Amino acid sequence: MSQISQIILWIIILVLVYILSRRVQTWKVKRAYFAIINELKQQEAFDSHSAVKLPWDKRTVFRFGTRDYRPRALDYLVLSNIVGMTDDGRHYLKSRDVGPLPKDKAK
Repeated sequence: MSQISQIILWIIILVLVYILSRRVQTWKVKRAYFAIINELKQQEAFDSHSAVKLPWDKRTVFRFGTRDYRPRALDYLVLSNIVGMTDDGRHYLKSRDVGPLPKDKAK
């Protein structure tokens, strides 16, 4: 195999790894969306009076371990007007029919 073909092969592999990593990250954020919605539904937070404080809603610099996508997903849900936020930092669903609970997690 010539040197040029090896370089082209490695560039293709690098691009595929990048695309795969972006897909995995998108999948994890999507799972975080549904986890947030399900958590708010289970706690019956449907208006500002029944809003709940989510313990993981703030990002920390000194967090160790695997990456938590929930704060990022929560920011997007608030900006998309799916989840509301009170003045004191509690969150609630603005609509009850945003997404169904999975059958294995429904109570």
